[in-house]
Amino acid sequence: MDLNPLIELDRLAREDGRQYPQKRFFYETLNTAGQKSRHFTGIIGPRGAGKTILLKQITLSRPDAFYLSLDTFHEDLFETVKTVRAGLKAKIFLLDEVHMHAGFEAALKKIYDFLDVQVIFTSSMSLAMYQSAHDLSRRVLLKTLYPFSLREYILFKHNRLLTALTIDDILEKRWDRTAMEAGSFLNEYVRGGIMPFALHETSPLALLKNILETVIYKDIARISKISMEEMDIMTRMVTFIGRSGIDGINNTSLSKNLGITKYKAEQYTVFLERAFILHRVMPEGTGVLKEPKIVMALPYRLLYRPYEEAVGGLREDFFVEAVKTCGLDVHYLKSTRGAKTPDYVISGRRSLVLEIGGKGKGRQQFKGFQARRKIILSDSYEAEGIKRPLFLFGLLSP
Repeated sequence: MDLNPLIELDRLAREDGRQYPQKRFFYETLNTAGQKSRHFTGIIGPRGAGKTILLKQITLSRPDAFYLSLDTFHEDLFETVKTVRAGLKAKIFLLDEVHMHAGFEAALKKIYDFLDVQVIFTSSMSLAMYQSAHDLSRRVLLKTLYPFSLREYILFKHNRLLTALTIDDILEKRWDRTAMEAGSFLNEYVRGGIMPFALHETSPLALLKNILETVIYKDIARISKISMEEMDIMTRMVTFIGRSGIDGINNTSLSKNLGITKYKAEQYTVFLERAFILHRVMPEGTGVLKEPKIVMALPYRLLYRPYEEAVGGLREDFFVEAVKTCGLDVHYLKSTRGAKTPDYVISGRRSLVLEIGGKGKGRQQFKGFQARRKIILSDSYEAEGIKRPLFLFGLLSP
């Protein structure tokens, strides 16, 4: 096997890594992955979140590392790793967009079983990991790289490192005065700043539209083997969600408005969630229909409505994204009789309920709902009584 073309690509990856000296908070987690464990590490996350740059930064920092991009790679992966290991003494392999390589599951299994190497790989389609035909569960630890948190965006864009907060810090108002600076950056963040590629793009939403089309017509199509007609339906589904209000978007309403079965609505929303376009939030409580509430990943809603019209939905998109980025599980609240209840509860904190809303929200939102702690998160700086600034959730640390 001629290794020269691969060596050249690895060299170019290292050169590219030098262009990005600033590292995401996730970097240390990724850089130490596999050093204390036999497991391979899989990094899943949306297109544009910076997975490729992270791998290149690690390649640059490790003389025993070797970078391979698999989106255009057609050789035998096992034999390639075996040859590079023997010829170049590489010990850690960084495999980018592994799901683009046919038969990647079998190759990873074989590499794990027969070669003494470490592997860190990326994929923008977590669906590919869930649908793996081979048992990788005991061989691979999956980690999710989300786009920037608000705190991380402020660091990268404005070179200001704000102190990380916990939920208890927000509840008890334990933050320093610099935390309030985050509020002035929230609008630019939700308008596209959440995506790392926006640091170098003047029109991030235009690029985001291209990413959406690639996700549906290339990534999902490749993994799920769906028809062109179904891809078009998924495109209509995302458009419908983006143009609708935040309430009442679930499998039933999608089925009714798109003329598809509830089974298909659920299948498509799962695809889109695992491609990081949507978030499905399951209900909390007993005697409720176990149907998810659908919100959008930031900032996709802005592809369909101007900011002023979409702001209500963007608030909830921001909250769900911020909580999930920190590895917390969030549920929405629903009455058995359809009565109004507060919006969300975070797993493990059933006594705390959270209402997401504007400046006019007050205690009437919680009338008749029993909980030891009730908090309203609004897009203001008010922090008196039960109100807290919503933007503070962008400072949560994983």
